[in-house]
This record gives sequence, C-alpha cells and structure tokens, in this order.
Amino acid sequence: MSTRRVRSFGLVLIGVIGGLLLSVGISAVAQRGEPLPLRELQQFANVFAAIKASYVEPVSDDKLINDAIKGMFSDLDPHSAFLDADAFKEMEAITQGGFGGLGIEIGSEDGQPKVISPIEDTPAFRAGILAGDIITHIDGKPTKGMTLNEAIKLMRGEPDTSIVLTLSRPGRDKPLELTIVRDIIKVRSVRSKMLDNDIAYVRIAQFQERTAPDLVRHLRDLSADGAPKGLVLDLRNDPGGLLDSAIAVSSAFLPPNVLVVSTKGRIPSANREYHAKPADYLRNYLGAEDDYVAGVAEWAKTVPMVVLVNVGSASASEIVAGALQDHGRATVLGNRTFGKGSVQSVLPLGEDTGIKLTTARYYTPSGQSIQVTGVTPDITVDDTAQGNLFRLPREADLQRHLINGSFDESSLAEQEDDTVDIARMFEFGGEDDYQLQQALNFLEGRPVQRNDPALVAKAKQEREAKRAAVEALEASSPETAKLPVPPEKMEGGAEKKTP
Repeated sequence: MSTRRVRSFGLVLIGVIGGLLLSVGISAVAQRGEPLPLRELQQFANVFAAIKASYVEPVSDDKLINDAIKGMFSDLDPHSAFLDADAFKEMEAITQGGFGGLGIEIGSEDGQPKVISPIEDTPAFRAGILAGDIITHIDGKPTKGMTLNEAIKLMRGEPDTSIVLTLSRPGRDKPLELTIVRDIIKVRSVRSKMLDNDIAYVRIAQFQERTAPDLVRHLRDLSADGAPKGLVLDLRNDPGGLLDSAIAVSSAFLPPNVLVVSTKGRIPSANREYHAKPADYLRNYLGAEDDYVAGVAEWAKTVPMVVLVNVGSASASEIVAGALQDHGRATVLGNRTFGKGSVQSVLPLGEDTGIKLTTARYYTPSGQSIQVTGVTPDITVDDTAQGNLFRLPREADLQRHLINGSFDESSLAEQEDDTVDIARMFEFGGEDDYQLQQALNFLEGRPVQRNDPALVAKAKQEREAKRAAVEALEASSPETAKLPVPPEKMEGGAEKKTP
C-alpha cells in the first residue's frame, strides 16, 4: 500500500451514512500526560488468558483481540468503529470510486439493514430499490440482529452472480422480493447537463478523490457555448466522502481564502480552520497534482446559484451547502439535511486493519454546528408535488449520537407528514423532478411552491383510505368463523365463507 494511499485513508469515512474524515495526528505522544491504567490492563490480560486456556472450544488470538477492540467501540458514537480487513479494503475502493456489489448505501434500523440511498446507474437502482426500504432477508437468511458488516459481506460477491433481497417497503402490506445481479460498482461522482434557458445542472453523488477535478472539467464544458445564466448544484442523497474534496468543491464557487469549515476537538491537531485555498484542499497531495480548482470557469463564482439538499445529504454535502449558504453564495432549497456534524479519523493498526474514531466536531463559517440539526434550507420544498418521498433516519435518530449542546433536540420531535407512496423513484435531474422545477422557478423569477395542495390532499385521502382498509381487515377476527351460519348458506347452495 503506497504512502499516498495511507494518507488518503486519513480522510475517508464509510460508516452508517458516509461522510467527513479528517487526518488528525493521534499517537502515543498525545497521551503522554495520562498514565496507562495498569490495573485494568492486567485484568484484561487475565480474562484473555482464562478464555484462551479454559473456554469449551479453542479461540484464536486474533479473534479474541479483534472482538475486544470491537467491544471498546460498542458504547461510543455510531460513527466510530473497528475496521477489519474487509472494511479497510472496501474503504480504499469507495474512495477511488469503484467497488463490487449492488450499489446501495445502507444504515441500520431496529437491528435490520435499511436502504439510505440506491446509487445511481447501479444494479440496485435499476432493480427499483428505494430509499427507506428495509432488507428483511438476504438470500432467504433473516437480517434481524445482523451487524451492518455482516449484511454488507453477504451482499458483496463476484460480478455476474445473483442475490435475492426481500424488502419491507413503507406503504406496502406484502414483502417485496427482488433478484439482483451483482456488478462492479463505479460511482460516477459528477454529472452535468444544460437545461432550458441556459441554466446549468450539476449533480455530485459522492465526494471522492476525483470529484473536484471532474467538477472543474464539467463546469468548463458547460460554458463551451457561453456562460450559463444560472446554476443548480444537486447534493440530494449525497452521503458525503472526503473532506479535501468538500473544501475543493466549495472553493470552486467561493472567493479565494474565505473560511469553508472549522473543526474543534480535544487534541491540538483537531482544532483548525480550512479555507478556500490550495494549501487546505491539496494538503495530502502537495507535489502530486496541480491546483485543479485554479482552472475553474470564472462564471462559477458569480452566476446565480441554487443548491438542492434533502434528508440524504450528509457530512461533506452539508459542509458544502453550509459554506455556500453562510457566505450568501447560493440559495439552499429542499429539505433539512441529515445532521452529521462530527469528524472521524481513520488510524491504521497495521497493513490491513484500522479504527475509525470520532475526534472532533465541525462548524460552518458562521460558527454553527449542524450536529443533529442539519442544514436548514432557505426555501423548503417537498420531494414531490404530492409531498415528501424520503423518510430516512437522521443523525438524531441514531443511537448514541453526539449531543449538540447549543440545541434542544426536543424541538425536532414534531411529527412529519406521511410520505408519498409512488410506483417508482423519480430521476434526479429528470423532467419529473419537482424540487429541480422549483429551483428553476426561483432562478427565473417565478413563484416557488412547496408542493401542490390539491395533490397533497388527494395523497392524504388515499393514505387514510388505505389505513381504514387495513384496520378493517385487522378487525376481522378468526372468531367470525364461529358465528352461526344462516340456513340458506348451508346445504344446497352452501357458501361457508367467513369475512
């Protein structure tokens, strides 16, 4: 593994949602002021020796040590974890934009894997998997009680091999069974196109090593026939990625040297500010690449701009949205974001294992923490004209999440409207993308609607009718079968049916 690869590991997160990493120099030197707990370590050694010598079945040293390390993380925040060889290897693949599997970001809900987002143009996306789906079985094996790593290992496999996922989907009474053929997943980080009236559309699906250079190239291509009159930057369902990439993307749209994000932690190296300058977004690659952001099209820093976000926009996405919002560079439109305002450091333990440890919180340029709260859009617009489509767990819903001391979480307890039950997921950037339509309305000076009240009312009536039907079905008890059967329904024309 090259030195450059190891350095990049200090910047990558592939946890529950994905997100922001910071390379923080944690070492034994930082702990010199605190003596080692010798008594407790002796106790650990005694337990290790007892299990090794007397357990009913032999247990390898590696397993005992690895399980002990995992146990240390069990009561920490949900983004800290031990990375075994498989997780460590997958981290490198995701950072570079390619990995094997189905193409879904998953989290956990009530002990079962839950789809955070299908990755565009992947087998899972084409099969019709939607955000919010609960994976109840993998090839017939129940997932209840599985760890995320166990579920991920079952879903990984050789390309062209098939897997059967059983899904529980909100709004559907019966489970959904899908057969999906695995493939090599190459995440296309940046997509772009020109819309009507010379408005440019750029979507970032994930923040990877090549995201910022690719963004600069797309912006240059979009202005081949002249500078656009407006720009939409789509960060919806973007789970995050590299901190360097988030700083570089922000720098493409902001004036030089302005503050993008700051971090605060317990150790001195965790406390620093990151600005829109090469020294901060090229700090792990100095001497390896030119300053690619310097070649960004000039119009990108001045053109009227809208940033689209939703509940699936997390971490690095929230850094970009927060920076552009705080500096007044763009109008943020959509729904409140995920709310992951913590920083993780990846520390290698050897050639193929490591730990992912939360070491700091990050703050927007105005000094605000988005931990739990997320980025609040300037203009709130539902996912569809009928109402919101995505009902995903936010940071506040994760067990053991870090508390935002400057915010009262009880204010987030308000009930959100029921989500819309649609036959298929709309395409981000497509003709039926309601939030994009409202972004275009804003850029062109037309009224912006949160939703269509008539369609919302109709969708609500349909939900209530469906609930009533389900309640009526549940109310019909097997006791009904014991009721006396009318004579006309007995012999002769006998229909012996019960409700």
